[in-house]
Amino acid sequence: MDKFVIKGGNRLSGEVNISGAKNAAIAIIPATILSDGICRIENVPQISDVTSITRILYDMGAKIRWANKSTLEIDSSSIKTYVASEELARHMRGSYYLLGALLGRFHHAVVTMPGGCDFGVRPIDQHLKGFAALGAKYRLEGGMVDVSADRLVGNNIYLDVVSVGATANIILSAVKAEGVTVIENAAKEPHIVDLANFLNSMGADIRGAGTDVIKIYGVQHLGGTTYSIIPDPIEAGTYMVAAAATKGDVLVKNVIPKHLESISAKLEEMGVQIDEFDDSIRVRRDGRLNKCNIKTMPHPGFPTDMQPQMAVLLSLAEGTSIINESVWDNRFRYVEELKRMGAQISVDGKLAVVEGVEHLDAAPVKATDLRAGAALVIAALCAHGTTQIENIRQIERGYENIESKLNQLGADIKRIHKAEEETAQAI
Repeated sequence: MDKFVIKGGNRLSGEVNISGAKNAAIAIIPATILSDGICRIENVPQISDVTSITRILYDMGAKIRWANKSTLEIDSSSIKTYVASEELARHMRGSYYLLGALLGRFHHAVVTMPGGCDFGVRPIDQHLKGFAALGAKYRLEGGMVDVSADRLVGNNIYLDVVSVGATANIILSAVKAEGVTVIENAAKEPHIVDLANFLNSMGADIRGAGTDVIKIYGVQHLGGTTYSIIPDPIEAGTYMVAAAATKGDVLVKNVIPKHLESISAKLEEMGVQIDEFDDSIRVRRDGRLNKCNIKTMPHPGFPTDMQPQMAVLLSLAEGTSIINESVWDNRFRYVEELKRMGAQISVDGKLAVVEGVEHLDAAPVKATDLRAGAALVIAALCAHGTTQIENIRQIERGYENIESKLNQLGADIKRIHKAEEETAQAI
């Protein structure tokens, strides 16, 4: 297994280009199943989750071609099966979007329960509630979800909790349903809006995405399209925090500043200087960091996917900060790794109390999940000494070329391949 070796203490400066949004891509790619034409998707991030979801579609019979490094052409008209590969699907969270897409096209879907990051149970009860409201029946057997319907008919669906996955899945299953579907208490995340815009570009009629009430007017056919995925706000936020942690000066390019408002606001509260432009944000820090409190919330609140990265920054701030994780039950597993580097964090359920320290020290650590891995990279960048991070496949699920992007900003990060390490040990 590859690992990162990071020499800390280098100040990040320069420019970094943000890739397409992971969370949008892993919903939009399955959505091509609903199209009877060729979908050309631009600004696709080169990450392992995208590789996995495209491989699943390919194995199901889709024709897939990379037109260039970031442009993907998919023709799903040749897919004849409603069963997704269990081996591939069980390793990623976004596999559950196949349920809505296959149900919408074939009125039948068989997909494994979602995998991905292990920081709590990923219930799909709200997804199934939505499918049932449209007329589907479901059963869970052997870790597989089997959903089927004779016909799908629009209905009013109220989500008991705000769920990004359920909102997207209901949209996918309802775009070709008869009549009108109304989702109340819908998720408002940017990638929900991106999914709706993508489907609308194929001929769907979805209104209200980005608000808590989404209306889907069913259509009979969806055609091909050309569409560009939004920039990734979590990747952008990660580089913003990295710049602040290293007392850097970084221009984060190819972003939508409005999508980053909750992150920018917290950084400014901590004493970081933020300058917004049309499609970029400059992040600068000179002095000490101020403490602050964070509570993760559905959009437009502070994103749970930025919580571990901010914990690193709060570890370097003066005073005591409190993190309230209101989205996931077990997202503080990374804390033990940060404590190995000298962070002073105590966890009680969904609360973490962070006591600021003067500096962090290098230590061998392991990425427990995607965003925890990003947090460890940030910690290593500003730590005294050289840090080794194992299990970096978690990081590669959501960050395109993270080592080269950081090195271009002045970091000292190397990838060590397992074969190289074994050769060195043998010598």
